[in-house]
Amino acid sequence: MKWVAMGQYSSVTYSMGSLLLLSLLDTQPAFSQLPPDSPHQTLQQSRQYYRNGKNNEAAKLLQQAISDFAARGDTLNEAIAWSNLALVWQNLGEWEQAMIAIDRSLNLLKSRSQPRILASVLNIQGQLYLQQGQASQAHQTWKQAEEVFAQLNDVNGVLTTEINQAQALQALGLYRQALRTLQQIRENLRSQPNSLLKATGLRSLAEALRVVGQLDESETILRESLEIAQLLGTTQTQGEIWLSLGNTYRAQQQPQLAIEAYQQAEKLADSSLTRIQAQLNHLRLLTEAESETIAIALWPEIRVQLSEQPASRKAVYLRVNLAESLLNLPQPEFKVAVELLSETIAIARQLQDKKAEAYSLGSLAAVYEQTQQWSIAERLTEEALLLATAINAPDISYRWQWQLGRLLKAQGKTEMAIAAYNEAVNTLESLRTDLVAVDPDVQFSFRESVEPVYRQLVSLILQPSPSGEVPSQESLKTARELIQSLQLAELDNFFREACLDADLQQTSIDQVDRSAAVIYPIILSDRIEVILSLPDQPLRSYSTPIDAEQVDGTVEQLRQLFIPVFSSQERRNLSKEVYNWLVRPAEVYLNTSQIETLVFVLDGSLRNLPMAALHDGQQYLIEKYNLALTPSLKLLAPQPIADQSLKTLTLGLSEARQGFIALPAVELEIEQIQSQVPAEVFLNQKFTKERLEKQLNQRSFSIVHLATHGQFSSQAEETFLLTWDGRINVKDFDRLLRNSENDFNPIELLVLSACQTATGDQRAALGLAGVAVRSGARSTLATLWQVNDVSTAFLMTEFYRQLALSEVSKAEALRSAQLKLLQDSQYQDPYYWAAFVLVGNWL
Repeated sequence: MKWVAMGQYSSVTYSMGSLLLLSLLDTQPAFSQLPPDSPHQTLQQSRQYYRNGKNNEAAKLLQQAISDFAARGDTLNEAIAWSNLALVWQNLGEWEQAMIAIDRSLNLLKSRSQPRILASVLNIQGQLYLQQGQASQAHQTWKQAEEVFAQLNDVNGVLTTEINQAQALQALGLYRQALRTLQQIRENLRSQPNSLLKATGLRSLAEALRVVGQLDESETILRESLEIAQLLGTTQTQGEIWLSLGNTYRAQQQPQLAIEAYQQAEKLADSSLTRIQAQLNHLRLLTEAESETIAIALWPEIRVQLSEQPASRKAVYLRVNLAESLLNLPQPEFKVAVELLSETIAIARQLQDKKAEAYSLGSLAAVYEQTQQWSIAERLTEEALLLATAINAPDISYRWQWQLGRLLKAQGKTEMAIAAYNEAVNTLESLRTDLVAVDPDVQFSFRESVEPVYRQLVSLILQPSPSGEVPSQESLKTARELIQSLQLAELDNFFREACLDADLQQTSIDQVDRSAAVIYPIILSDRIEVILSLPDQPLRSYSTPIDAEQVDGTVEQLRQLFIPVFSSQERRNLSKEVYNWLVRPAEVYLNTSQIETLVFVLDGSLRNLPMAALHDGQQYLIEKYNLALTPSLKLLAPQPIADQSLKTLTLGLSEARQGFIALPAVELEIEQIQSQVPAEVFLNQKFTKERLEKQLNQRSFSIVHLATHGQFSSQAEETFLLTWDGRINVKDFDRLLRNSENDFNPIELLVLSACQTATGDQRAALGLAGVAVRSGARSTLATLWQVNDVSTAFLMTEFYRQLALSEVSKAEALRSAQLKLLQDSQYQDPYYWAAFVLVGNWL
């Protein structure tokens, strides 16, 4: 298997407590002026060890300094030494010791009037709280520190604690509040005169924004920071900013710009560590792009530079980074990777750094996994896991639990493998908020480092037995729940925050409709597994042996064939193939159970396909069933549309705006809607984000209909709706659509009638699921591609006419509208009617 990236793009620590702590030591006398046996000199030496990643040596010196200061009755410096020691214990994974140290520091400071030092120690305490998952306590502690720094007019201190508070808010899922905090920091920084503090502060802010997914903002602020650093002539700071820019470009999926930024960082940075980090990130991009020739020329140079670095935790991680890139080469350098990783283990043990040792041992085990030396790999992985568990490092533990599962599976130890995979999933579940809010590297590599854990476990649980025995009900339920957890994690990753409101009353989709069947396709590496849920019946499953890449290729090809210029026969052939995967084996059960509605919980690239246009060789699926999609196993408490008032808020753009073409038939569409249901209408200049928000704040609407250009993408930043004066990003939806009266009375139906999934983005429909979840609406009706606006007007007219009838569900109304176009010779091609999908409650 391809080597999994493990943290290669980080460049600065988001939480800045350690940086502030070190500044405390600057208040001590100059190193050269200190007597040899001075505890102040010991403190300074510990600082150097800490900076070089030699945490164990730093800890010993700090304990000596604490003893000496205590003997002298110097409580202030004893408190400083204890706070230093807390950070060192944190780096070593000794959390209990770290909390004891920080408490001792704070207790000593109670008797001293030293507000600056107190605030700095509180800042470190907040960092410890956050690292242990206590985000609320971290936020409160940083708030206290900020207040003290503000009284001292300490701009650096205030900036640091505010950025840290934003991180804590993000970890708590308070996304909008975190962004407001970051925006305020930006305004405060802009009002400051140009200085090194301002440049580094802007860079820290940009790093924070990158973590929460505000990539364009991150780039803009880094450019501001770079301009200041260039005016000041500080080359090291410029190098660090270029490194951050490279990371942001990497997150924006602009590899060439990222490479150019890394080259600038390498050219300008004075620090050898910064240069090596830039080179390593450059190398990683080269290996991903399979630029073998340049990569082969670059890595020996990095290898030499690393060998010249003193032993430190940083040196460990840089070597692991290089080893990862060497294993990603078309012709992997196994021997050099083993040498590098053996060096890292020796350095980590010399430093007595258990976290670095666990990281290195597991990485070496992965090399032996790749070379199929199973027993050595298993032994090393177990050693790594034991260390990671002992120091409570779940971000490392899950990787080695997953690795152990793979190794056990490869050796045919299925039950033990399932147990290891379950441990990995449980660890990921406990980490979900932290992964989303804190670790940007997981954002980069979600598909490589998180998603496979779930899919490989499902594959093991549902693997065919030699005797042909079908999976148990327990196995089917577990598999379904695992994929549900994966899809929630995927949405969390999409938004960079926990996206679902657990307080909303929800109902299992199996219990919503006695005439509905639920179909769960699961794309695995070697097959598609489908789980079928029928009312009052046991779960059933069936599978089709097919490579996952072949599935994605077929889906992409079929998606392109929905453009009318292509062969209808070729499209039908591929539609039939997908039909055979998903529906054909279920036909006999659907017929005997008198099923009227099929609800799909689609997986992966299948979400980009319109289920309505699947073909059995005789007719389309929409001709046989009502259809709906849902991104979740649960729905907001369902209510039939017939029981609701159909009061509708309708906004649309018919004129060309912001580079998007005109949609002249939008006016006809809105006119027809008004003829069917009571509607408030705002067209063109009257369609603004502020207008939408104001209307939803003032009145309660059952239906919100937005007839405008929009795009769904696998990137939240590229998922939006067009307004007259701007765009509504998917992350704004909950703020706009869950206001005032709608807080406890969700919008019944959100209609988006002119959207499309991003071209060439296999996971673009994730954006549609994101909109459906974010809006808080019970149901969302949207389009997978931008269809003819005249045919859309006709379809919407029939849809609303059907909705106005009693006893007609949303799914039935949509099906009737689609069939009406199908029966019209002018619009019978699936291009005109298949793109419309109903997500969520179908009643």
